[in-house]
Amino acid sequence: MPSRRHAHSTSDRIWLPLIAGGLVGLAGYFGPWVAHRASGLIVTGLDLGEYVKFIPQVISGQIAMRREGFYLPLFAASLMASLLASRRALPRWLRILLGLAAIPLALAMLPPAWSPAVLRLPEFHLQTAAMLFCLLMAPAVIVTRYLPDRPVLLMIAALAIPAAVLPAWGFLQVRPAVAELYRQPLRPGWGFWAELLGFLFVAFWAIAATLTRSAPRRD
Repeated sequence: MPSRRHAHSTSDRIWLPLIAGGLVGLAGYFGPWVAHRASGLIVTGLDLGEYVKFIPQVISGQIAMRREGFYLPLFAASLMASLLASRRALPRWLRILLGLAAIPLALAMLPPAWSPAVLRLPEFHLQTAAMLFCLLMAPAVIVTRYLPDRPVLLMIAALAIPAAVLPAWGFLQVRPAVAELYRQPLRPGWGFWAELLGFLFVAFWAIAATLTRSAPRRD
């Protein structure tokens, strides 16, 4: 019994910080990246996937970017939730919650005013494919539960790094154009920093836990 408690305590130290970091990253993603006194002019990380389509410099090709990059936090969070739901060391209620959370996170990638006809448009092909992949991975917990911790940690790190870096880089590219539209200097809102740092922490912690797990034990 003591050894089992110790195992659960060790697992909590590995997985719970990943969940906490992911929650911070998601809070930042849904928080303001462009802050403004007028609520109608606040732009969140989620909004940017559609918002950038209407920036003149993006339309003209002066700023070359893939708007789908702004959906990477949702893609990564949905897959990470599915992977974490497969960790039998976590409490059952938490695994169920994580497994259920993977579904709305994937569906959040749906475009506004969507319909089956809209999803078939070329501009939404990649976005739709990413969403469907996440939805298919949610029940895959039946298989991934048998994976060792180390590959799961590596997959989480591989998801978290682009989820942190690529949306942040895309936002910094369009920020001068957005400031021009707003006719005032714009600093990144707290959501930008929380998303970036939250997912970077997840990547750092997953890599550190992987190295710890691969280190030889000393009796």
